[in-house]
Amino acid sequence: QGKGLFATKNIRKGETVFVERPVVSSQFLWNALYNYRACDHCLRALETAEENAQRLLGKSSLVLPHPEQCSIRKDLHQQCPRCQVTYCSAECRQAALEQYHQVLCLGPSRDDPTHPLNKLQEAWRNMHYPPETSSIMLMARMVATIKQAKDKEWWIKAFSQFCSKTANEEEEIVHKLLGDKFKGQLELLRLLFTEALYDEYVSRWFTPEGFRSLFALVGTNGQGIGTSSLSQWVHACDALDLPMLQREELDAFIDQLYKDIEKESGEFLNCEGSGLYVLQSCCNHSCIPNAETSFPENNFLLHLTALEDIEAGEEICISYLDCCQRERSRHSRNKILRENYLFTCSCPKCLAQADDADVTSDEEEEGEGETDDAELEDEMTDV
Repeated sequence: QGKGLFATKNIRKGETVFVERPVVSSQFLWNALYNYRACDHCLRALETAEENAQRLLGKSSLVLPHPEQCSIRKDLHQQCPRCQVTYCSAECRQAALEQYHQVLCLGPSRDDPTHPLNKLQEAWRNMHYPPETSSIMLMARMVATIKQAKDKEWWIKAFSQFCSKTANEEEEIVHKLLGDKFKGQLELLRLLFTEALYDEYVSRWFTPEGFRSLFALVGTNGQGIGTSSLSQWVHACDALDLPMLQREELDAFIDQLYKDIEKESGEFLNCEGSGLYVLQSCCNHSCIPNAETSFPENNFLLHLTALEDIEAGEEICISYLDCCQRERSRHSRNKILRENYLFTCSCPKCLAQADDADVTSDEEEEGEGETDDAELEDEMTDV
């Protein structure tokens, strides 16, 4: 788990505990497959809410009401002049250039399959199918950041704040991320990673043991980042002060829209990248969390919000499990936590269920039935 984070003052339910930007972040390499476009630095959606809905529905004729509630500003979008990577603003383009993009810019080699960075990315796609939970490019940006930095030691210390694992634990995390053939896959990734990015200053990250450790760091500390212009539009529409009849019509339209998207695209794709957050990574897990993370600004800024009143000195806990996983048995919850985070939970809910019969996930899934519409809407807008 994390190091533990405790409230320094009384926090009320619904209050923002903190807002945090990542030390480093990256969008997933499979985004392109879904034609999803996000700012290459802050992950802000680049498509309008209407375009977002049209893509998920496969219906280019769809028109959303209240288009003024969409905050996407296409007139501000900029590209890297050398490799055409797109950013939501000049500020993001400059921030990326100053931190890591000088090293990672492919320039005219963007479409060259023999370029070391392209070979690394293609190998990752062939090993790590959707849904992605981390990205090799998060590790690439860590190395690129250090390569570009004037104060390399500052960045080394920043990355060393995240939990490190023993060799045995690293093996398990890597195995979970890459599957049964992970040893061969990991060595191929390491060789391609070295060819593309080797730097003497962090040479230990390129050894077999160091690369496994880097992989484990990203695997256990990486926080999924979800951005969606459609979700942001829905939240903005919810806040509109409308006459009762117009409100009912708009709510009915949105409800139907979600049902149609679910039918057409399956599970709503609202997690398009991952990042390393210092404060968030300190938070321990609980199956009955008193705080939750979200990305209401439609970019990589993480908001931690209290789910209940938290007293000064009380530990702030989040859940490493999604809503559906938290409703499963103690046995199933801890199976997921052991496989992904290498610990057994001892939160009040788990202790209270200590004597419950072990029920497997398969048995539970058979009894769960279909997700109802209210739960579905919550999942689709919770970004």
